[in-house]
Amino acid sequence: MDVIVVGAGPTGLTAAGDLARSGRSVAVLERWPHPNPASRAFATMARTLEVLDSRALADDLLANGTRTPSVNLFAGARLDLSHLRSRYPFGFVTPQTNVDSALGRYAAAQGATILRGLEVVAVEQDADGVRVTARPKDDPDPLDQREFTARYLVAADGAHSTVRRLLGQDFPGRAVLSSVVLADVRLTDGPTDPGLTLGSTPDCFGFLAPYGHDGWFRSMTWDRHHQVPDSAPVDADEIVTVLDRAMGRDVGVAEVGWHSRFHCEERQVRRYRAGRVFFAGDAAHVHSPMGGQGMNTGIQDAANLAWKLDAVLGGAPDAVLDTYHDERHPIGKRVLRQSGLMMRAVTLRPRAARAVRDRVAPLVLRRPRVRDAIAGSFAGTSLRYGAGSLVGTRATEVPLAGDRLTVVQRRPGFVLMREAGRRPVPCAEALGVAQAERTDDGPALLVRPDGYVAWAGSLDDAGWVTAYEQWTGAAREVAPC
Repeated sequence: MDVIVVGAGPTGLTAAGDLARSGRSVAVLERWPHPNPASRAFATMARTLEVLDSRALADDLLANGTRTPSVNLFAGARLDLSHLRSRYPFGFVTPQTNVDSALGRYAAAQGATILRGLEVVAVEQDADGVRVTARPKDDPDPLDQREFTARYLVAADGAHSTVRRLLGQDFPGRAVLSSVVLADVRLTDGPTDPGLTLGSTPDCFGFLAPYGHDGWFRSMTWDRHHQVPDSAPVDADEIVTVLDRAMGRDVGVAEVGWHSRFHCEERQVRRYRAGRVFFAGDAAHVHSPMGGQGMNTGIQDAANLAWKLDAVLGGAPDAVLDTYHDERHPIGKRVLRQSGLMMRAVTLRPRAARAVRDRVAPLVLRRPRVRDAIAGSFAGTSLRYGAGSLVGTRATEVPLAGDRLTVVQRRPGFVLMREAGRRPVPCAEALGVAQAERTDDGPALLVRPDGYVAWAGSLDDAGWVTAYEQWTGAAREVAPC
């Protein structure tokens, strides 16, 4: 087998589907026998929707949720998402179960084997591969154990990652907020603004995201004076009381559905790579839920990692796999920082500090440059790898003759974007590199399978071939250019 993925959440299923789509043999081991019917995540951001679109998943998903153009913060401050440079200039609210289902169908359709009810109990690796021992969940009988071997392993098994523990990997950080309650609530008098709405006082906050049907919202609440263990039951009155206090009015909770109490931490594994094992999603980083970054960051981790595993399995140098940590660890660190700053801004207690926040935030967020920088960071559209050139930037919005990039990339692999008016390049076809023509006056671009620029320049030289060789190991002699 080429790759074992541990964890059948959105991160693991993205990685498994992408690898299988590229022709790799992949098995997903998931400890729970059935998909989790509960949804912690609910916000899908613009960059993640672009990733899903390049797998032909976005349109169907968008039919079952709500598009929100803004995030309404404290004191009238509003983070406007409608100016994002994306096909998806909004936040999209839908239960994580819908995203999980779409990615599960994708992974299965591409040929990934998904094995549920198997928990990993041992992981060993050597210079040639990884050996995983798994058994039926809660079954101590060693006769029921199964062994799986593969070239590589992707640990996408969540914040309490078994793989991370078995390999003795540190997960430094700390708890930052306790006794947070998520719930699905039906309101008779919800916010009239279609955006995500936050309300707060010095002692509590409440957050509402519209599901877009029958008055149902996802709520998140926290009360400074009601700090109890995660195992403490959640009473409907607790949710109603905190929401009303945070919003400053009776929001009219008519019904409370699914609910869960949890605490949040800020942690990040030191290295995303441990030999032949790679950590992704919550197994690599956890943070405050403020900003809805968790599921989105995990899916984008997987999109970055899977094509690199495919490339190395196909003959690329092993150093390509080191770039997964080099590129995604700084992104994870940035997500921890920005979600943490948002959480601390919401939970400020001193009156003077809150007064400054309430006076400054609305003014700052009205400035287009600041607004777009913050919105792009949370939406993932302004994140990049490296600095100082077009290389490492997202190519999704480059105008093309014919299909948009995310449609072209439904066939996995690199894409060569030619300058406007330039004829197709024969050796690109021989190498199996898809081609497209720009309609603006920009340079030619070699675009990686995850949608980021690997090279920019003129097709009058062969720089793009050199870049392609560096990433894939493809021999120039195969298709002289």
